[in-house]
Amino acid sequence: MKKILLLSDTHGYIGEDILKHVHWCDEVWHAGDIGSLEVTDALKKLKPLRAVYGNIDGAAARTEFPLHQKFTVESLKVWITHIGGYPNRYSKPIRDVIKFERPGLFISGHSHILKVMPDKKLNLLHMNPGAVGKHGFHKVRTMLRFKVSKGEIKELEIVEFKR
Repeated sequence: MKKILLLSDTHGYIGEDILKHVHWCDEVWHAGDIGSLEVTDALKKLKPLRAVYGNIDGAAARTEFPLHQKFTVESLKVWITHIGGYPNRYSKPIRDVIKFERPGLFISGHSHILKVMPDKKLNLLHMNPGAVGKHGFHKVRTMLRFKVSKGEIKELEIVEFKR
């Protein structure tokens, strides 16, 4: 079993409010718009990190992190990208590939809107952890905590912070 902290759209912000949750997890996953490598450096000091770059990220983040992360953890096939869309509304670059790749968990960020929803057509779960940074239109800062065991997601929790 792996405990995962999923966040996105930090936009350069990493505070103790976020870091205290990092101590709980086994791995941190970041779905892009990192904003500053100080964010990922702080996360990597504490736990293993899997991250992708987002549309606001510059050359340093794009050199260190890929556009897509595809991996398997605890028998669950995972795909993380920043701009991916949602079930029945995937972005154009994702639309055809996701049918072939068939992840069990598809994660994107970008919208600053927390969503967890099944894609019944492709038999996968989509997650967008919302935005945990302090820049953007979101009124509540959010991220997700969950466990992965034997190919299944368990004990999914929303972590909310006031703006």
